[in-house]
Parts: sequence; structure tokens; C-alpha cells
Amino acid sequence: MVFTRITIDPAVCTGKPCIRGLRFPVARLLGLLAAGETREAILKDYPYIETGDIDEALRYAAFLAEDETVELLRPVPAK
Repeated sequence: MVFTRITIDPAVCTGKPCIRGLRFPVARLLGLLAAGETREAILKDYPYIETGDIDEALRYAAFLAEDETVELLRPVPAK
């Protein structure tokens, strides 16, 4: 899969994946969405972010989630 809107540059945000070379990490964008921010609110609050950036950030997250295996902790039964 090719991601044209996500860049990784050691000189920008310590090499974290960012939106189009901007100092706007993909994780921040995903965090906003996860917190319930709407696309419209994000686009209004961050005018340099484009609709395609949001779409690609979600595709990137899905790509990473598909490839990663994370061991989840089981809840400890109440006594």
C-alpha cells in the first residue's frame, strides 16, 4: 500500500509519521478523531489539513492495525 500524504522525516517531529511533511503527526489527527472530533471541526480548526489527509490517516491506521499483534491484558476477576 502506498501512502502519498504521510511522510516520515527524522528532521520533522523526530521522525514520527506526519501529514504531508507538516509538523502535524498522524497520531494527533487519529487522536482527535478517536476523541470524537468531527471531520468538519478538524478541517475548520486546522485549515492546512485536507479531507484526503484524514482519509489517508485512517487507511494508515488500519494498515498498521492489520499488521500488528498486541497482547491484551485480561481483566483480573473481582474477589
